[in-house]
Amino acid sequence: MKVVFMGTPDFAVASLDAINKSKHEVVGVVTNIDKKSGRGQKVSVSPVKTYALENNLTLLQPEKFKNEEFLLELKALNADLFVVVAFRMLPEVVWAMPPKGTINLHGSILPNYRGAAPLNWAIINGDKETGASTFFIEKEIDTGEVIDIAKLPIGENTTAGELHDELMIVGAKTLVGTLDKIEVGEGNGIPQNELIKGDEKPAPKIFKETCQIDWNKSAQEVHDLVRGLSPYPVAWSNFTFKGKQVVAKVFETRITEKVKLVDGVEVAVEQLAVGKIKTDNKTFLNVGCKEGNVSIISIQLPGKKRIDIKSFLNGFKLDEEVDFFF
Repeated sequence: MKVVFMGTPDFAVASLDAINKSKHEVVGVVTNIDKKSGRGQKVSVSPVKTYALENNLTLLQPEKFKNEEFLLELKALNADLFVVVAFRMLPEVVWAMPPKGTINLHGSILPNYRGAAPLNWAIINGDKETGASTFFIEKEIDTGEVIDIAKLPIGENTTAGELHDELMIVGAKTLVGTLDKIEVGEGNGIPQNELIKGDEKPAPKIFKETCQIDWNKSAQEVHDLVRGLSPYPVAWSNFTFKGKQVVAKVFETRITEKVKLVDGVEVAVEQLAVGKIKTDNKTFLNVGCKEGNVSIISIQLPGKKRIDIKSFLNGFKLDEEVDFFF
């Protein structure tokens, strides 16, 4: 089939590459316009644009999707199907254009986690499994008929960044399989209301306040929040240090054991007060939660780089006056 691919970030590049190396033909690539960013206001291009240029693919960068000139260029590509991965919402005049429809790759097991941040919320909510879904685009976001679902386990310490990289590969493979099905008339979608098994979990956009750690929650909930936001946009907490309040970014944690062996005997580990710390100033920094404690593995203070906790403790000696708070 002739395919027009639409996407912007690194996550989309894996899918574009998989399609480009398949039997299907990428007749066009649509991505965001170039933007100026950083202090020097340098022009940055999307990873999808970079791939398209390196592979001599026809590239379109519309500022507005309803622009007549863009729509004429898009129609002239004579594509059988449009494929969307990690891109903006499309108007109906675009997604309804190709004869075989427009499909999207979404990083969840639909109908769960419709929305902007499915990978993050699956981890934040403590799910043990997620996946990638392909579906036909319709008017309401992430609600179209589901074609294929590939499932992926989530480890107890898996971060959003690690899950992103795994789903990027799994999703690309699933997407090519979906194209193969559609080509031979077997890509019939299943309405999402037939897949609902209970309350649906949403995946709304994540804001700064979403990322603040609430130490009044359990150690498991704190740990899930931290790894669900790592390495971006990153969980954070207010932090008193040398009598000053600063914001600490917390990239990695572990749930501390509730018992430890002392001379072959199991001894209960001290339950720290909420937000209070315990450290040997050398190798570990534990923080108390409402239920259980977490051990901070990597951290970042304002104006500093992200460092592991041993390096942090080597540079900053802490005392009992230090605490984290919500």
